[in-house]
Amino acid sequence: MLKKIAITGPESTGKSTLTRQLAEHYHTVWVKEYAREYLDELHRPYIFEDILKIAKEQKKREIDLASKASQLLFIDTELIVTKIWSEVKFNKCAPWIINSIEKQDYMIYLLMDIDLPWEYDSQREHPEMREYLFNLYKNELKDRKLNFEIISGNNQQRLQNAIEIVNSYL
Repeated sequence: MLKKIAITGPESTGKSTLTRQLAEHYHTVWVKEYAREYLDELHRPYIFEDILKIAKEQKKREIDLASKASQLLFIDTELIVTKIWSEVKFNKCAPWIINSIEKQDYMIYLLMDIDLPWEYDSQREHPEMREYLFNLYKNELKDRKLNFEIISGNNQQRLQNAIEIVNSYL
């Protein structure tokens, strides 16, 4: 049976790097963050409706890649990320996203800590809100009573911590 692991957390915390590394370590596929691709091709400021399009395509790609995965599928940036992004940016979230979060079936969420330095790129918006955003994620996971572990340390420590955690759930 396929076990899915979500990598979640604020921007610039190494989600994409860790997701790729875990997939390589476990010899499986991973679901890349679709938002970055979508926004790179947008050529205008994004609007509230774009977030729902991103969320639906992210979920579609997860479903499509599930058939190509070995025992594990690693997901970079799942729908809780989209929900928090939408609520912070627009003070609201599309009902489809909220309802779809209820149906997510991840074995565990790996919540990325904010202990790595924030790095600028044109899609990152909130360097001054890292602690606030991290707490939003942590509280969302706690309130939903989801299995999660916080991943801290430098890049190599993060990978080792994540591997130990994943192994403990297998």
